[in-house]
Amino acid sequence: MSDITNEADVRELGTPTLSQLYGKSVGKAAAKQRRKRLEVTSEGRRAGVGTYAALVVCILVFLIPLYVAVSIASQNSSATQYGMQAMIPGTGLFKNIARAFGAMKFWEALGGTFLVATIVSISTVFFSTLAGYSFSKLRFRGRNALLMLVVATMTIPQQLSVVPLYIMANKAGLFGSLWAVIIPGLVSAFGVFWMTQYIGDALPYELIEAARVDGCSMFRTFLHVAIPAARPAAAMLFLFTFIAQWTNYFWPMLILGPNKNKMLTVAAATLKGAYFTDYTIVMSGVVLTTAPLLLLFFFAGKQLVSGIMAGAVKG
Repeated sequence: MSDITNEADVRELGTPTLSQLYGKSVGKAAAKQRRKRLEVTSEGRRAGVGTYAALVVCILVFLIPLYVAVSIASQNSSATQYGMQAMIPGTGLFKNIARAFGAMKFWEALGGTFLVATIVSISTVFFSTLAGYSFSKLRFRGRNALLMLVVATMTIPQQLSVVPLYIMANKAGLFGSLWAVIIPGLVSAFGVFWMTQYIGDALPYELIEAARVDGCSMFRTFLHVAIPAARPAAAMLFLFTFIAQWTNYFWPMLILGPNKNKMLTVAAATLKGAYFTDYTIVMSGVVLTTAPLLLLFFFAGKQLVSGIMAGAVKG
């Protein structure tokens, strides 16, 4: 590989040509060698002090709230949960987490949250991809008007739909059930808009016509042609929907009623007292709610980022 990807070959042939002649692994090695030699980013810009300073500031902005939550959760006494004392980590983290673990009924809340997030994410991806394929590649009367109507629903605040949604869920006998949280989120207007835009650019009509000539029905064409082409965007939509449902609080708090321990965010809110709030146990509940997502990013962060980057680059 070294004799193929030397500096002269990379400069004369270029990375795309090397990938075609010798394979993708050689092309990637050549691109890595070129970036290392030039000491620039993948976009061709030299990373300066300002870039690193901006990155450090962004990291601090996101990490400081998490640090404060963990620091308060680690206090040994509720008397040290305020002021500068709360910024100094204590030694009671695991004791407070154990208290919150039992008070929240953690395993029940974790199971309910995972069930809701998984079902809603899979359903949103499937129906959004189906609708996006229809809006972008099929020709039917009123297509643009329907798409505009779907996008227009994104401008309606969630608070305006809470009252009628609450009434319908109550009349349907879903009050206190996880299905009252799942059903309203089975598809989203943003997901339809996102998949419509992506499939419209990433899926050429020639592939659809070739599949129809080979005898595929419309739905089989969607399954075997559209879904593989939309996989990067679908992965990103799944990730964002999963996180949104995992951290959803407002609607579950209203509709779950006495069964608030079925979701982590609402169960963590029940740790707040009526007359006095012990923030050491409340922040311990926040840590327990956030920990599964942090573990997900820790073990699957590389795959998630690569999927997002693949969805950002088309063609």
